[in-house]
Amino acid sequence: MPVLPGAEPYRHEGGETSVLLCHGFTGSPQSLRPWAEYLAERGMTVSLPLLPGHGTRWEDLRLTGWQDWYAEVDRELRALRERSSRLFVAGLSMGGALALRLAAKHGDAIDGVVVVNPANKVHGLAAHALPVVRHFVPTTKGIASDIAKEGSEEIGYTRVPLHAAHSLRQFFRLVDGELPQVTQPLLLLRSPQDHVVPPADSARVLSRVSSTDVTEIVLEQSYHVATLDHDADRIFEESHAFMTRLASGLGKEGTAVGG
Repeated sequence: MPVLPGAEPYRHEGGETSVLLCHGFTGSPQSLRPWAEYLAERGMTVSLPLLPGHGTRWEDLRLTGWQDWYAEVDRELRALRERSSRLFVAGLSMGGALALRLAAKHGDAIDGVVVVNPANKVHGLAAHALPVVRHFVPTTKGIASDIAKEGSEEIGYTRVPLHAAHSLRQFFRLVDGELPQVTQPLLLLRSPQDHVVPPADSARVLSRVSSTDVTEIVLEQSYHVATLDHDADRIFEESHAFMTRLASGLGKEGTAVGG
């Protein structure tokens, strides 16, 4: 199935400081592409993969589950480890949950984590019915393009397959149990006006990780897809400053990336 125009994966070979960016559920690399390019322009090696079942049509997502999505970012991370002296993971929404699991599983191999409106739970009364309802109702309405900025749109599906949503719910429960294993420095950016992921998810993440170097930034002007919204530049700048600070202080071999 051909990839939707603009939803292609992105890769840039830069310096020895690398970052893996993870997009969200039903979305695509397009939602993080400006962020990826910003970091690439500042000398970083950047990987922004397209998750299985995404960026084509919603029917393809129905055939995948969290194991497929996580396996893709895990593979990308292992490839980056081979050529990096400093390594960061970052993500939006479900991509934030993927980044947090990578941090929990890979430990010292990851030097820092950046999450934007990280998802921690499938909300709503219907969530508890997913194991049964998904066998009778194939899809529900989409969640893409929750953006305050006029004229900014996210490439995402108009329908959410309930089989995939059920798998997503299982994944969130798994990651929630692993959050205490996250010890790396953490930068969390959240939108108080988010119509997809409530503030409770960010609060849950902050309360359960074991990180001691934690920064929380509130994005007052943006909705869920903040990386394409009014606060996008702030996300790019703050995340680059966070990674540069950590990279320069790690004392690893290699050349630090300048600001």
